[in-house]
Parts: sequence; structure tokens; C-alpha cells
Amino acid sequence: MERRNFLKTGILASSGAFFIDSFLGCVNPRLKNNQQIDYFEVFQSPPVDSRLFVRWWWNGNRLDKKEILRELDVMKEAGIGGVEINPIAFPGDTDPVGYEALTIFDGEWLDMLKTALEGAKQRGMICDMIVGSGWPFGGEFLKKDDQSQMVTIETIDLKGGDNYRFKVSGLLEKVNPDVHSKNKEVYKDLIMVRLLPKEPGKFTEGKELIHTIKNGILELQVPNGNHVLYYVVKLTGYMAVINGAPGAAGPVLNHYSREATENYLDRISGFISGKVGDMGNYLRAMFCDSMELEGANWNDDLPIEFEKRRGYSLVPYLPFVLKKVGHMGNPLDEEYGTKFSEDVIDRIKRVDLDYYQTRIELFKERFIDTFNEWCHRNNVKSRMQAYGRGMHPVEASMGIDIPECETWAFKDVGREYPDTGLRGRGPRMCNKYVASGAVLAGKKIVSCEEVTNTAMAFMATLENIKIIGDQSNISGVNHSILHGFNYSPPAAKFPGWIRYGAYFNERNTWWPYFKKWAGYKARISYVLQNAVPQANVAILQPLIDLWLKHGPQRDPFPQKWYPDYQHNLWEAINQNGGGCDVVSENIIKNSTFEDGRMKYNGRSYSSILLPEIETLDLATTTAIVAFAKTGGKVIFIGKVPFKSPAFKGNGTEDAKVKQMIDKLQKDHPVNVIRYPVPDGDLIKWYGKLQEELGLGPYVRFNKTHNYLSQASYKLGKNPVFFIANTSLSEHISVTAEFMVEDNLHPWVWDPETGEKYIYPTKGNGKVLGLELPRATSILIVFEKQSEGEVYSAIKLKPEADRVEGTWQLQLNHINGEKTSLELEALTDLVKNENTRNFAGQVIYEKSITIDSANYEYIDLGDVQGVSELSVNGELIGERWYGAHIYNVKDALKVGGNKLSIKLTTIAGNYVKGLKDNKVAQNWTKHQDYYPMGIIGPVRFI
Repeated sequence: MERRNFLKTGILASSGAFFIDSFLGCVNPRLKNNQQIDYFEVFQSPPVDSRLFVRWWWNGNRLDKKEILRELDVMKEAGIGGVEINPIAFPGDTDPVGYEALTIFDGEWLDMLKTALEGAKQRGMICDMIVGSGWPFGGEFLKKDDQSQMVTIETIDLKGGDNYRFKVSGLLEKVNPDVHSKNKEVYKDLIMVRLLPKEPGKFTEGKELIHTIKNGILELQVPNGNHVLYYVVKLTGYMAVINGAPGAAGPVLNHYSREATENYLDRISGFISGKVGDMGNYLRAMFCDSMELEGANWNDDLPIEFEKRRGYSLVPYLPFVLKKVGHMGNPLDEEYGTKFSEDVIDRIKRVDLDYYQTRIELFKERFIDTFNEWCHRNNVKSRMQAYGRGMHPVEASMGIDIPECETWAFKDVGREYPDTGLRGRGPRMCNKYVASGAVLAGKKIVSCEEVTNTAMAFMATLENIKIIGDQSNISGVNHSILHGFNYSPPAAKFPGWIRYGAYFNERNTWWPYFKKWAGYKARISYVLQNAVPQANVAILQPLIDLWLKHGPQRDPFPQKWYPDYQHNLWEAINQNGGGCDVVSENIIKNSTFEDGRMKYNGRSYSSILLPEIETLDLATTTAIVAFAKTGGKVIFIGKVPFKSPAFKGNGTEDAKVKQMIDKLQKDHPVNVIRYPVPDGDLIKWYGKLQEELGLGPYVRFNKTHNYLSQASYKLGKNPVFFIANTSLSEHISVTAEFMVEDNLHPWVWDPETGEKYIYPTKGNGKVLGLELPRATSILIVFEKQSEGEVYSAIKLKPEADRVEGTWQLQLNHINGEKTSLELEALTDLVKNENTRNFAGQVIYEKSITIDSANYEYIDLGDVQGVSELSVNGELIGERWYGAHIYNVKDALKVGGNKLSIKLTTIAGNYVKGLKDNKVAQNWTKHQDYYPMGIIGPVRFI
């Protein structure tokens, strides 16, 4: 029985684009003569730009034309629709097997690039390309003025009345931030030296001493009382490109300089267009990877720009807004410097906020906008991961053609799901911000660096990968760029040239089944790219308060967040059947308000949540008052705003904000609500809020579950629901009531097969019983059509007959070895010393006698791997995720029967056992063994 037939008889509760017209012939059907599109027809065979792309790591630029074309063929055959060409440093402890490293943009390397671009085009595949190599981009060729800059501080406590003598070289030597990727040559300039009391009664900028330095020596006599010497150092070229390939390693670019950015980008387009002509003939987009700038915060004209934009000088406050920094630019968690009063600290934090706002503006104008303009001049789209320090997490993505976020692979995904935090989640906290920015800007594609895998390399099953991808789609993603496909010639010793990744490679044990997931993801992506996410709730996250309390964070891995449920609130909304967007102060200020709704660029919200916001600027406060006056619901969670972030004005705006909020609550007690903060179960808390305040969901579940979530859309006029159980062990049974029009009927669009079936309903036709086994999702589309093949149900019964006794195993190892084994009972193969380091296919065989013709199904129980079942020599089907349940009614016979199950394992346990293989050990020595095999129990139903 094929998978398509199994899905047709799926499990039902018994209890009640971004498209380019001319690119490779792939045309968005919506653009053809403005004709009505048959979405389901295209869903059956989705276009190439809906298919999975991969980050194609050109490891060390050790390239060969034949190998480039061979790998394109491998990817094409696996259902991959596009590649992101990504030159990167050669992996450590790896044998290059005679391949020489090429220098990026040299003549021979450009020949390789042309081969890849032409080869992809001939195969109907799409190409993106990273700008430069590694991240953030830069290169050995950059002039000093074009290299990244950071200003930071050092402090020295001094005793009153003593004389001190410092060598400037010694002071500079002490400033050596522990950045992750240090450049070899760092330029250091002392730009400010100040002396001030350890505990001044009021703000003082201190005494400037830099002019007293003579012949590289600073001498000073400290007045009475304890003092602190502050000195500010500018570091230029302090950071090297992370994993830069030859020709694009070395210092990172100064992203705060428009001139440096233009020069860098024009150099690249000159090389590429000089080789292949118009870049747009071969490339869909140019890509900018992670903005891990490790503390970059400066350009020489920043003080001038600050004063121009903020209306006062930064210089008096500069030493006090700067931080000592370490790894990835994170502030050091230690006490140092002058101890100001709380009032002074509050004022300094407001200056710091203005400093950060100035950097956000300069980064957008000088880097993001410059990058966008360059892409468009060269007839390609911009694709960028526009988040991290120096960018607004919502607004930065709005100007990008293809905004991108990231979803990671961790062992805890599917195994844990705590109430708050990031454990158990594949999507990073940036995903919802990026997806919100994209939809607010009217973008059709939300791209994602997906299944980024450094923690469980080689150990991920296709089932692991599926639930990670399903979580990613729930977070707002609709196109996946897999992380990634390693350029690795067949001559490379197993496991090959491995830069990163979940081992998306033809040498992986489960690669023959990869196409199953690729087809599934392509159909999901096609629907979501052409549908509009539904949201009636806006969230204004307390980013200003977060920055004031803890400083800007290193997204997507923040050290701190505020409040503790900050990044989980949207999850609780979706888990309760709702939909939301994250907005910003600027979005609110530029919205219109009418009939109780806040409207922005086609988005419309009836409610806005403000989680524990203390600080709100005057203009945003005014806009929220206007929204409430039209009947919109304003929901303050826990706290109400009582101050403004403004530095200027001596607190007058603080009083105005508090006065306006107090009046707002008094004048509109019905639709302006202060709701208690969550205490414990966040999902339950939001469900109660939703019910009490009348925030209508799009689907109402009779019960919620940590692992159960949904995302609702409109595909044309048809409501669409993507519902997923992302647990690796738990089965979820729910009843779901869908808030749709009376004349619509639910259809299951099967993303694995491209078929559809009408779903049986209860009551008013909008209530569905759902049974979601582990790692299982369902795509439901409501249509006017009411007749069709019915999605029938397996009636799961608690009583079932176990298959007991001995199993015969044939083990076919990927290293070519073949062995036999007898198991007295099914077990995790990792628990057996003889099979712990196995990888490949295990054939489980057993002869059984059946005395009844009433059995319909066989349930293999807990299966770790991909299973294929044959009964009496007849192939019944295969399962690569979820419940490994097969319909065997027509295959079983009364009397003797032979069961044969082919189980494909992960490669990781074998890789972990290769003790003399440095590549293998580098990735797996710190990992646990992962379960594999048919663990059971096997039951007849």
C-alpha cells in the first residue's frame, strides 16, 4: 500500500512568491493574463521557486567543473529547486585529496562560477549567491578606512592624592576584547581620556586629559578622593570574516560607511558581470548572511550625525554609554567605573538609547539601503538576514526583497517544550519579527536558513527535520534554504568535506527518502507563499524597555529578554487558534484607525497587546489613544506605560505619557484593559485572556497542548489552516471548530502526494475531530466544493494484539559489511554492543500465524528511522515520520504470514564510532548516541 493511500485513510478522531516572470520559465500563475489561478492544480506539481533551496558550501574553493555539475544533478534528482552558492573556508582536519584552493573572483574561480550558473540554468534550477564569503563579509584587500570600527572603553580605579604615569601603548594593549573571530592586524587609536570622581553627586563628564599626553606618556596627579580614569579606544579592523574563503577572508567591512559598502559591492558585481554579463540572467538574488558584527558601533562621523539627528552632543556622555565587550560583542557582566545616582543612570540610559537609534538609522541608510540599491542596479533581488545589534528586528526586514530568518536543529526539539524560553524550539526568536516585517511590507516570501545543525550533525532523522521545518512554517516561514549541501567530491574520505549541516548528502543513509520531505515542503511552501497570513492581534514588544534595562541583544541568540515570555507570547496566540503580527512604534504611528481597527498596508488589527511596557514615546501614545477612541482594544499586560524614552525635555514628556495613559484607562474602561501577567502556564493564560476579552480565534481547539500549534491563512477567498504536532513521542487528539463561512467545506490537501480529500465534519459542518500522531501535520483548505473522495478514518482501538517473540535481522552496513542477528525481543539497537555503531539498512523478518481475518492494520510502535513493510512478499508502503501504521487487511491471510520490515537508520552512530577519523570525531565526540531501530511494540489492530 503506497503512502498516498495511507494518507487518504488517515487518522481521524473517533471521539469527537516572489516569482520572476522570465526566470527559467518559472512563472507565477497569478501573473499570467490576470487569469483566475487554480491553486490546487499548481499545488500538485509546485514550481521551482517553491521547492527547497540549499546553501551550497564551496569548501575552501577547491573546485572542479565536472564535480560542480555532478552535484547539481544530485540535488536536482533529490527535489531541490535552487542553490545558494556559498564559498567558505575549508573545514579543519580534512584531506583536500589533491584539489587546489582557488582565490575567489580570480579567473579560474570565475570559470567555476560560470559553470555553476550555466549548469543550474540548464537544469531548471535557481541560483542565489552570497556576497563575498563567510559572514559578515569583508576581505584581505580592504583599506583601513573601509574596515569595521568599534569604540569601547577601559577603566582604571585611582587613589586620591597619588601620582600616576601610564604609557599609551600599555593602555591600548589592555583593550583587547575577546571577540570570536579576531583579525590578525588591529589598529588602535586613543580618542578620549577622562578623569572623574568614583562617586560624584551629580552628572559630570569629567576632566579631559588626552591633550596632556606627551611622547606617548600620560602623567596625572589625582585630586583627593577615589577617582576613575576612563579612556575610549577606537578599534579598526578588529574582526575577521568568520570562515572566509581565500580572497574574501581578513578584516570585516565597515557597514556604517556607505562609501566602503558601495566600493565593496561594486567590486563584486564588476567581477561577476565581467564574466557572465547581466547578473539577473543567472541569479535570482544576492545574499547577505548573519550580522554578527561583534560590537561594531562606529564611523568617524557618528558624533556629527548624532547631534544632527538627536539635537544634542553625544561627546559628554560617550564614555558612559560605551560598554566593555567580549564574545560576539556581548557586554561583560562586571561592575566597573563611576557609581552615578539612579537619576543620572536613567539619563545616561536615555542617551544610550539615542546612540543606538542613531546607529540603527545609519546602518539602514548606509548598508541595507546601499545593498538593496546595488542589487536592483544589477537586476537581482536582495536577500538578507536583517537582524542583530544595529538593526530593528521588525523594520530592518521590511525593505529587503527576500527577508530571511533562521531555524535550528537541536536535540531538544520535539522532546522538550518548556513554558517559556527557546528550548524545544527550532525557530529562533528573530523568525516572528522577520515574518511580521515581511507581511507588513507586503512581501510574499519569508525565507529561512533552515535546519542549521551544529549540535546533532549526522544524528538527525528525516522525522527530526520534518518537525523542525513544521515549526518553522508555524513561525511564518514559507521558503526554506537548507543549511546546507557540502561541496564534497566522491574521492573525499567518508563522511566527506563537512563544513556544517544535517548531512544533506548522497552518502547519508536516508538520502534516498529525502525527496519525500522535499516534495512535502515544496507543496507547503507553494500554498503559504500564495496565501495571506491571518492576524487580528498586534503585539508591540517592549524593545525600548529591553534596551534600556539590558542593552541591545545579539539576535537570534539574546543573552537576556524582557519580560521572560517575550518570545513566547506569539506562540501562545497561535496555540490557542489565533494569529498575530509583531509591530513597531513606527508602524503604529503610521497606521490609520477606524471602526475599532488599526490598519497598515493591508493589515488590520482589532486588538493590540503591550506586554509589560513601561516606556512609550509621546507620538506612539497619541496613536494608541486614537486607536482606542475608535473602539480598538488596547491590552496592557501587567504594567501600563508611565514614561517616555526622551532625553531632552527634563522629563516633561514622561509626565505627558503618564497623564495620557491614565486618562485613556479612565475614559475607555471597556476596551482599554490592564490584564494580569502570566503566572505559570502561558498557553492556558492566553486562552483565558482570549476568552475573557473576546479576541476571536480562527480555530478553537477543545484543549491545547504544548506541541500543538497552527497558522491560519487566506488563499484567495479560501481559509487555510496548517496544523502540526511537533512532538517526537506524543499523540494528540483534539476537536477543532473552524471560524469560517457556512457555505465552505474542509478539504485535506495532502502535501506528500498532491491529492486532496474532503474531511468528514461534525455538528454544523465546521467541527472536525483530529488525531495527530507524533510529528504529524495536516493542511486543511475550506472550499465551496462539497463532494469528493472522502478522507476516511482509522478507528484506533485500545485493544490490540502484540507480535511477540524472536526476530531475525539482516544488517547491511553502509561500509559494505553484512551480518545477521537474532533478537529475542525488539529493542533500541544502540543498547546492543554489536549494533551500537551501525548505519545502513536492517531487515527485520518474522513468520507469524494469523487465526482471524478481522485485522486491518499493523502498528510498528516506536520506530527510529525510515520503515518499509512487506507482507508475504508484497510491499505495503513506507513511513519516514509519525505513526508507522500500515493497512494490511488485503495482504494478511488466515494461517502463515511472513513480515519483512526494512529499517533505514541514521548515519550518526556509525560516524561517532570512527575513532580514528578526525572529521567524524570533531562533530560527534561530544554527542550522545541516538536511538535507532524498531523498538515497538508491534501490534495488529
